[in-house]
Amino acid sequence: MVTELLQKYIWLIQTFIRAGEHGLSLEEISDKWESRFDSEYPRRTFNNHRDAVEDVFGIRIGCNRSTNRYFISGSEDVSDENAETAWLINTFTVNNMLTLGKKRLSGRVSVENIPSGQRHLTSIMDAMTAGSEIRISYQKYTSEKASEYTLRPYAVKEVAKRWYIIAYCIEREALRVYGLDRILSLETTDRSFRMPDRFDIDELFATSFGIYLPEGPGKTITFRTSLTEARYLRDLPLHESQKEVKTEGNSVTFSIFVHPNKALIMEICKHASALEVLAPAEVRDAVAAELRKAADIYSKP
Repeated sequence: MVTELLQKYIWLIQTFIRAGEHGLSLEEISDKWESRFDSEYPRRTFNNHRDAVEDVFGIRIGCNRSTNRYFISGSEDVSDENAETAWLINTFTVNNMLTLGKKRLSGRVSVENIPSGQRHLTSIMDAMTAGSEIRISYQKYTSEKASEYTLRPYAVKEVAKRWYIIAYCIEREALRVYGLDRILSLETTDRSFRMPDRFDIDELFATSFGIYLPEGPGKTITFRTSLTEARYLRDLPLHESQKEVKTEGNSVTFSIFVHPNKALIMEICKHASALEVLAPAEVRDAVAAELRKAADIYSKP
């Protein structure tokens, strides 16, 4: 039921985005609704949906009283204002299109599968909303047996096709990150908690790379690429802090501001000879060491 309502809210948002500033009359939106959902769309239901869209997504469907046309102000910017809203809108929109066009587009659409811990995601987000502690059985990839933890779920984050929960661990008395695909079981307790003041997941990871919690201050890392590789990095930056420093001949220099960690080193190594770290020396040396290990492996017969 909740999923069905969300799909309808998303459809309503997308319909008004396509209509632009000119908007739609109640008759026009009702016709589109009946065509899509094969049911009437009373004014009362429409107004309830307008309120829900504003509550859930922070998007207001206004009305021009002089023309009696409804619209979303700045509709072309809606998908850029809030990353979480954009992700939800895009995800539901793509899923709806795939479902509706499954027969006609069979064999013509391919999407990446993100299997990581999907069965726990809804339960965790429910606990986050209710402010309830959860109890998990968790087994690391490096451990032979599982451990039990009581967590205060602060946030969830998706990185590299895996979902993670950022939570305060009662047993460890510290903020920790847990991969949902390593949770063997989960239950919601009857104990509640209060969120820390001004907690912001994006701010917490602003100087981090991947899912590692930042330890210490960030550092400016500069690296050089070819003109071709630079085009890819402009469209899909290595990190949100990425800046273009200069272009010289056939190379482009970029910089990012992060706390170096293993995930960053491995990401840089993925670019192989297409990306050269210039500074700081410890990051350049760490990348060189990893690449030498790989070269040593492949140099053996």
